[in-house]
Amino acid sequence: MARHLITSAIPYINGIKHLGNLVGSQLPADLFARYQRARGHEVMFICATDEHGTPAELAAAKAGKPVAEYCTEMHEVQAEIARGFKLSFDHFGRSSSAQNRKLTQHFAVQLAKAGLLREVTEKQMYSKADGRFLPDRYIEGTCPNCGFESARGDQCDNCTKQLDPVDLINPHSVISGSTDLELRETKHLFLRQSAMKDQLDAWIDSKTDWPILTTSIAKKWLHDGDGLQDRGITRDLSWGVPAQFEGAPWSGMEGKVFYVWFDAPIEYLAATQEWADKTGGDWERWWRTDKGADDVTYTEFMGKDNVPFHTLSFPATILGSNEPWKLVDYIKSFNYLNYDGGQFSTSRGRGVFMDQALEILPADYWRWWLLSHAPESADSEFTWENFQTSVNKDLADVLGNFVSRITKFTRSKFGEALPEGGAWGEQEDALIAELTTRIRAYETHMEAMDIRKSAAELRAIWVAGNEYLQASAPWSAFKTDPDRAAAIARLALNLIPLYAVLSAPFIPDAADSMLGAMQTEDRSWPQDVKAALTALPAGHAFVTPEVLFRKIADEEREDWQKRFAGTRD
Repeated sequence: MARHLITSAIPYINGIKHLGNLVGSQLPADLFARYQRARGHEVMFICATDEHGTPAELAAAKAGKPVAEYCTEMHEVQAEIARGFKLSFDHFGRSSSAQNRKLTQHFAVQLAKAGLLREVTEKQMYSKADGRFLPDRYIEGTCPNCGFESARGDQCDNCTKQLDPVDLINPHSVISGSTDLELRETKHLFLRQSAMKDQLDAWIDSKTDWPILTTSIAKKWLHDGDGLQDRGITRDLSWGVPAQFEGAPWSGMEGKVFYVWFDAPIEYLAATQEWADKTGGDWERWWRTDKGADDVTYTEFMGKDNVPFHTLSFPATILGSNEPWKLVDYIKSFNYLNYDGGQFSTSRGRGVFMDQALEILPADYWRWWLLSHAPESADSEFTWENFQTSVNKDLADVLGNFVSRITKFTRSKFGEALPEGGAWGEQEDALIAELTTRIRAYETHMEAMDIRKSAAELRAIWVAGNEYLQASAPWSAFKTDPDRAAAIARLALNLIPLYAVLSAPFIPDAADSMLGAMQTEDRSWPQDVKAALTALPAGHAFVTPEVLFRKIADEEREDWQKRFAGTRD
């Protein structure tokens, strides 16, 4: 039994996330976690809400609530939506937790001991209208690299280039909109990333199996221009992990907090500690190589905009601590999912959001479309026409139709129990051979985290059952050879729990429905297809299920296109 530590990029607390956020991290991470559990492995699947920094402060101010109260409310909102999408986190934590505060301050001290922090007095943007320094996300302007007009002070969402507020063209305050900004001196702690450039470069070079998307972004930050730069890890804010605390080997950092991108990845560790404190488990066996984590495979899932921090800044924190913490083994990164000719945007309210999606259709409809169209090799686009086609053809016509046809046929001819009689022949042998080949291919794709290839192979497995049923035609065989029809029905009914087990990582609710219909709780992985197709014997009772997946009508699609035309109040 292998051990898999799986983390999904933690979503900002500032509002409900859109479908692009979901498919860029949490959903594929859940797919992989569910698959590894199904194969009998031990899994620790961690996520959390990212509650510090300017996004939280701005959102709380807009909502007219104290930031701590706002974060508590929104954490529960996001947790409830995650449950709605059947995201199987072992723990969904909070970066504002006491555990994260303590660990973040611990890492800062360790980095200081290693000589990897330096105090820098620098000039930062000060807004006269707001009477305060403006941390990077309080400033927007035009990106000097690509011309995107709504780039933030830390990074351009369009080209992913790391920025400083002073780089922006025509900068303005996000709080007041004022352009009356000036540079004033302030002191901050900087992580000496440049001192770790060669070590990080060698570490990334050793990851020869990483996606090109991941390594190309990391290498760009390491080598473009002046190369990897030292990065400020404190900000002039009140909400966050305090940068001045008892035991800190520096002074003068009162009224400052650690930069959200410093403390947020540390929450992966802290959330696991939160889980341990809640359950009595041992979190260090997942994270410390001197406590057993050396046999853990650690995989991170994230959108491409998060890659620089997870390939450089967070590893610099881990490596620079000189402590035996577990480093990531594989980073699965994703391109962007766009929406109907434009971009999803939480801050600008464009696209279908997770709560809205669940109001329209159950989670499995969305899970299937998003995963089967995951933006792995390039950006992909959500359109209502494509969504309707995929649901109707894949889920309703292929999988749903198979379950409906064979259960209804068997009930009408033999009753609601697997029928006796008959023997297998060449058609059954051919099906078993095809399924065996396809299931092994499905396993290979899932292990490699090739999401779209996995979905395509799973669909092909569903299609194989339909083709077998069409070719063997038990409804015709019943007229002349009832025993032959019984043998076909018995095998086809056994396909339903096999499909349930294979499909559960993608569509867990439908899998539960299929197993429930066949009145079995056996979720063992089909290593031996022939054995799996005889697992339920003659006489085993079943029930004919309700429609597994309904089709989306043209009128519904047209209504949704109008209702969700790309804006949200």
